[in-house]
Amino acid sequence: MTTTTSATNNHHLSPAFPGRAPWGTANKLRAWQQAAMDRYIQTQPRDFLAVATPGAGKTTFALTLASWLLHHHVVQQVTVVAPTEHLKKQWAEAAARVGIKLDPEYSAGPLGREYHGIAITYAGVGVRPMLHRNRIEQRKTLVILDEIHHAGDSKSWGEACLEAFEPATRRLALTGTPFRSDTNPIPFVTYEEGDDGIRRSAADYTYGYGNALSDGVVRPVIFLSYSGSMRWRTKAGDEIAARLGEPMTKDAVSQAWRTALDPRGDWMPKVLKAADQRLTEVRKAIPDAGALVIASDQEQARAYAKLIREITGEGATLVLSDDSGASQRIDDFSHSDDRWMVAVRMVSEGVDVPRLAVGVYATTISTPLFFAQAVGRFVRSRKRGETASVFLPTVPSLLTFANEMEVERDHVLDKPKKDGEEDPYAESEKEMDEANKQQDEDTGEQEQFSFEALESEAVFDRVLYDGAEFGMQAHAGSEEEQDYLGIPGLLEPDQVQMLLQKRQARQIAHSKKKPAEEADLLELPAERRPVVTHKELLELRKQLNTLVGAYVHQSGKPHGVIHTELRRVCGGPPSAEATAGQLNERIKKVREWATRMK
Repeated sequence: MTTTTSATNNHHLSPAFPGRAPWGTANKLRAWQQAAMDRYIQTQPRDFLAVATPGAGKTTFALTLASWLLHHHVVQQVTVVAPTEHLKKQWAEAAARVGIKLDPEYSAGPLGREYHGIAITYAGVGVRPMLHRNRIEQRKTLVILDEIHHAGDSKSWGEACLEAFEPATRRLALTGTPFRSDTNPIPFVTYEEGDDGIRRSAADYTYGYGNALSDGVVRPVIFLSYSGSMRWRTKAGDEIAARLGEPMTKDAVSQAWRTALDPRGDWMPKVLKAADQRLTEVRKAIPDAGALVIASDQEQARAYAKLIREITGEGATLVLSDDSGASQRIDDFSHSDDRWMVAVRMVSEGVDVPRLAVGVYATTISTPLFFAQAVGRFVRSRKRGETASVFLPTVPSLLTFANEMEVERDHVLDKPKKDGEEDPYAESEKEMDEANKQQDEDTGEQEQFSFEALESEAVFDRVLYDGAEFGMQAHAGSEEEQDYLGIPGLLEPDQVQMLLQKRQARQIAHSKKKPAEEADLLELPAERRPVVTHKELLELRKQLNTLVGAYVHQSGKPHGVIHTELRRVCGGPPSAEATAGQLNERIKKVREWATRMK
């Protein structure tokens, strides 16, 4: 059997080798790409699933494999299936650079002699699956399914892919993000049953964000989270005020989040201004660094672009839909040194703009899949030491995703669910449907009042980096906030960690010198201010009460005495009013007392 140069010959090289080449043009493979090639050529499977983090080079791997299969006459033609029109064209351009000619405009009939295959979208396959099946039955074909989870976006797309590509000689499935959390099987993905009886997707090769980060293939991400007071009117006509990051019901979190993102309030302008200051700092080390706002809908995207012009004096590239004009605007931005781009939702996946280094997550979509796709736009490393910065609202789900960037997940088909237990990674189909509706679409729902955002303010809350949290709250525009915005854009990961620790220590020391009456914000380090849901806060209170109850039997002291002693030692109000951080400290302390008595 013919083989490629073995990865073992390159064992002395970092998996980051070579440095990032233009998309699809690398003439040498990174170690992970070579290892995946070797595994493929060794096993010669009909189906192969490669899971590699955004920015790691899935396209280069796929096109190198396509070249090998064409060269060795294993296949005679290639079909690439991509999620969007823009990505379909990117694939065709990348393939052309390695000598594979794909027709991105193919619609029907015989393929021109000059082409080695076609690039189409999942939606295109859904419209005419038999057309593509007939083409594939006529010649030996490699089908590359880019971001394969999209085959599960609708039942018809999955069925169409199965019908169209079942006769293919070889199928290569690619994904860079956690799989869908619904339980619809994805075509051509193998599922293996574990000891617990649950079937999970089985990848043939996995190269996760954690590995890529260690190898310098992707940038580390600094998340800057902003809190603040919100006021809104509900659909029932009630006026509510709350603070982002405080424990709230799911509905209240959603409404406070929407209020923060309203361009007419104070939160978005302050966060955009902070992000622009961060971009200016990053550009000192990365002169062409760009920034992207991911918006929920077209109306808000236009409003954000207007705010950016007011704040910076420069216009932002506006990408509103996946049409040919949008594709060109993305390309133009990619090759310029313009500062800002504002886009609606799905520019978050697959679009290759390596100079994007600063992001603002200004959408209410809260699935781990979308979050990973969005952050993936900023992690594509070009040279050692680059960092990415992403601005977030202080919302429990987003902070959880940010802290779990390195967690690898499989697609699970069978999900045991305990009564009343929520799956933290359950993808809300309703949420995605709502996000994909046109804003002017008449839903037929008539409410007595419509939701209305009334007022918002922005407060710097914390920095999340490498699973740890840093910083105390600070007013937007304050010296304390500037301290974190001014972290250099070109640093080794351990230097980022060290700087954040120093910044926090300085902020704490400065806080201690101020008179108590000047402390208008909660002056506690982020690690002592965990952001939790209302449900999680109730669980902490329940856990504390259970531990205190156990300690009552152990010590012989009454409940009230133990609670009072805990308040005296740890500080803070009664349990019913205590924060998550205060409850955690009391839980830790009562456990310590119980251990001493054993």
